[in-house]
Amino acid sequence: MGLFDTPPDRREIRLGLTIVALLFGMLLLILPLRDVRLPEVPAFIPVIDAIMLVGELITATLLYAQASVFRSRSLIVLATGFVAAALLLIPHALTFPGAFAPHGLLDSGVNSTAWIASLRRGAFPLSIILYVLFEQADAARRVGVERRPPGVVGCVLVAFALAGAVTLLATEGHDYLPPYFIDRSHLIYSHALGYQFVLLLLFATATAMLFRARRSVLDMWLLVALAGWLTETLLVLTLESRFTAGWYGLFILTLFSHLVVMLALIIESNRLYARLALSTAARKRERDARLMSMDAVTAAIAHEVGQPLTAVGLNTSAAVNWLTGAKPDIKKALAALQTVSEGSQRTFAIMRSIRATFAKEPGRMSEFSLNDLVLDTASLLDRELAAINVSADLSLDKALPPIRADRVQMQRVLVNLFTNAIESLRAISDRPHRIAIRSMLVAGQDVLLQVSDTGAGIASEDMEHIFDVFFTTKPTGTGLGLPLCRTIVEEHGGRLWASQGEPHGATFNLQLPRSGAAAIAGEATHALLANLETSLSSLRQAESEGLTDAIAELQHVIEQVRVSLPPPTR
Repeated sequence: MGLFDTPPDRREIRLGLTIVALLFGMLLLILPLRDVRLPEVPAFIPVIDAIMLVGELITATLLYAQASVFRSRSLIVLATGFVAAALLLIPHALTFPGAFAPHGLLDSGVNSTAWIASLRRGAFPLSIILYVLFEQADAARRVGVERRPPGVVGCVLVAFALAGAVTLLATEGHDYLPPYFIDRSHLIYSHALGYQFVLLLLFATATAMLFRARRSVLDMWLLVALAGWLTETLLVLTLESRFTAGWYGLFILTLFSHLVVMLALIIESNRLYARLALSTAARKRERDARLMSMDAVTAAIAHEVGQPLTAVGLNTSAAVNWLTGAKPDIKKALAALQTVSEGSQRTFAIMRSIRATFAKEPGRMSEFSLNDLVLDTASLLDRELAAINVSADLSLDKALPPIRADRVQMQRVLVNLFTNAIESLRAISDRPHRIAIRSMLVAGQDVLLQVSDTGAGIASEDMEHIFDVFFTTKPTGTGLGLPLCRTIVEEHGGRLWASQGEPHGATFNLQLPRSGAAAIAGEATHALLANLETSLSSLRQAESEGLTDAIAELQHVIEQVRVSLPPPTR
């Protein structure tokens, strides 16, 4: 349902590892050039900090949204850490010497910016540690205990308070902190190595805890972010002054790692919500199909079973009356009970063989092109096809004659066949996802549509049962879709059957008679042709010399009719 509870797939893991390798590759490229002096760019820090501020606030917003959905304290803590880190970027830019004032704003000292940056860098691993601890605590709660919705506003206020405290410590308490700089450009890390050791210890702890507890897409991207944090720290430990290639590269590396994680979270969120939308649409369609199927089955049972059950009840009452009367009549009671037995057998026969669940309504039949219906249905399921990268190959006979049928019911049949093919393709990943749809004219009278897929296929032992009522090979199937499809097709005078695909998957064959008027006219003409041929045979047997010209003319007419007709159905 979300980043918080969805495990990463192999593609996402490979992408994360690729980004980690790219971050360390950038570090290796920067290290040899770290001491190269570059011109000072006063606007560099404000621009970089503004970009990271927006990015981290977007990340925090995504996490707060997930926290509200799952009522997760761990996500609240993590999002609050991102907010606090984002807020610290404001005093970092304001206090940086030369950005807005020669010596910085907020009454800052030469080391204020450095300490704000260092404390800000410590916020991320600390947030990860708290995130894992709260996640474990939430998982240990008793199942069924209602969680209170997290207080987002209160957590944001806590983030503001932490950012304010760090800013006061770095500015007003500047003289009480170990120095980082001799002047605005040259660093001295010897007095702050203890704090750097604490940061690395926090990083190692956070990485170990998160790697051990990882179970979601979010956890994977947090590990990627920690890898980026490590590259930044390693580069910081090698720097000796500002405005060098290494110093500029540090902020570019930081910006890249933060933006990559933010973009990955946005992409993953959109992908998950798209999957949710498709799943919701599929569930709605399945629910509608179930309701339609249940209504149809209920109506059929009520109609077909009602009469014999009524007779069973009447005959049972009659048998009781014949047996309990003043003069019991055993023969009439036995006859009534025999009728009850026959009615019961009829009822069970109806229950076993009931199939005609759709009542024919006058005025719903129409003449249309099956090719057009195929194209409309494929367009209707375009999102489902695109969701799993299905290639739909259409090979439709342009000369296909129209059919006369209920367009709505026939589209239900096609939707069911296409959906079954899509669900079969979801189960395979080692070959291309392809659905082939072909239409053709067979025997001159029938229209044949074949729907083939390269999916998981149908087991040979299940092939003869897939059209049985309530038989299904899907965990969530009802076993009514294909039987209802066959019922609809047979009510239209057609056939529906399945066969194994070549070399993979399955093929469903839908055969329907062409439009009734054309079919009737064709059959009538074939009958007329047969009568003409019979008459010709009789004339030949007469061997009358005066009929030679008539026989030749009749033979010519028969040949013209035969050439102009398609082959007969039978």
